[in-house]
Amino acid sequence: MSAAKTTPQAAGDTQDRAAAAASEPDAARAPGDLRLITRATYLKEKALQNVFLACAFVAVAGVLLIFLFVGLRGWPIFAKVGLWRFLTGTRWLPSQGFFGVATMIVNSFLVMLGALVFGTPLALGTAVFLSEVASPRVRAVVRPAVELLAGIPSVIYGFFGLIVLRPFIAAWSNSLGLGLLTVSLVLAVMIVPTIAAISEDAMRSLSPGIREASYAMGATTWQTIWRVLLPAAKIGIIDAVILGMGRAIGETMAVVMVAGNAPVVPHSLFQPLLTVTAAIVMDMSYASGDHRTALFGLAIILFVISMSFVAALRLLSRIGGGEE
Repeated sequence: MSAAKTTPQAAGDTQDRAAAAASEPDAARAPGDLRLITRATYLKEKALQNVFLACAFVAVAGVLLIFLFVGLRGWPIFAKVGLWRFLTGTRWLPSQGFFGVATMIVNSFLVMLGALVFGTPLALGTAVFLSEVASPRVRAVVRPAVELLAGIPSVIYGFFGLIVLRPFIAAWSNSLGLGLLTVSLVLAVMIVPTIAAISEDAMRSLSPGIREASYAMGATTWQTIWRVLLPAAKIGIIDAVILGMGRAIGETMAVVMVAGNAPVVPHSLFQPLLTVTAAIVMDMSYASGDHRTALFGLAIILFVISMSFVAALRLLSRIGGGEE
């Protein structure tokens, strides 16, 4: 009976405390008090939401505008020459009306593959060392050094290839030292930070139970790395390699400095070659008319190749998420 009498009074006290807390300023409230969101807080949250939405919109709009600009400037060459002839032609002589870009596309992929052949093993070895072998003190020294490679301007890599690698390769091969091998070695060093960092993150994100189960079965450290960790992190490693491919095929200044820039498909590792990016940066300063339009056509091709790499990356991420 007494409980029934006190319940309304307790409810009234609770309402009074809630009303008093709502009327008090935020600074005077105790940290544990339950309160409604004020209008000012709501407006701040809404403003931040709109700011973040605007940032996302600017990013998407930027990509669309770039593609639209390049497409409008480059499409006339496809209409005049023909898309098939433009893509499959092997003669690049804009002053004489020949706009075949097949050799440059092939050369770009050759350079990319060469960089992957030399750079991927080095990057994966670095990732395995940092993730599974190195002590914390050694890791604290090696990881910043690897990350520093990503911050070096590409023109510095070009100088390194031109001054250090080119004379060595020229003396060894009895050639100019400018060509596919030199470009591949320079780009291999440039893609190491990208592949190594993402591969290391993929391996370190694996559950510790995977390693413990392998060691419990009697596996050695190398067996655990080779037969357990690398297969388990394969999706992340493939993602890293794809990003490295995009880095290699889109590089310009270092390639211009050490490629030799001859518009032919090389028949050996020591012959000069011309890539898509090198052609654009070398000719854009003086090109006009159809020549300039053809360079925008090259930019469209490069844009499509880069987008295909991003699409492959997204597809692999979805596959990896489905497997998990």
